[in-house]
Amino acid sequence: MAEPVNVNDMPGILWQDRKHHLWFPLSFTKYYIEDERLMIKTGFLNTTLEETLLYRIVDITCRQNLGGKIFGTGDIIIKTRVDSAGEIVLKNIKRPMEVRRMLSSAVEAARQNRNVVGKEFYGGPGAPPMIDLDGDGIPDFEEHNF
Repeated sequence: MAEPVNVNDMPGILWQDRKHHLWFPLSFTKYYIEDERLMIKTGFLNTTLEETLLYRIVDITCRQNLGGKIFGTGDIIIKTRVDSAGEIVLKNIKRPMEVRRMLSSAVEAARQNRNVVGKEFYGGPGAPPMIDLDGDGIPDFEEHNF
């Protein structure tokens, strides 16, 4: 599993890692999941802490280049619907495939805890109407007839 953490040392921390260079975690960028939130802490003298609620994550992608495969690191690209950033990248983390699976499970658990369903992200005010006048199963706003 991804970087086990002693719960007694850091209560509420499900996972943590740092941005790696090759296989060395020599960075002032720290990633962790705490209380159904993905936290990204950057900087040394000037520190920034970004927070994203897990239930707002709609897509998780893992990317590894050849160097990442050799050194066991990779990127996780996270897409959100509600946050202003829209896309969050966890760069050069250890065991990215395992972290992706763990993060996906944590997102589903957070949604179940909050009783959130997909329509809260994809439907509602401002969403295009799901009208299919020609009956082909594709909403008319997605069809492009050029």
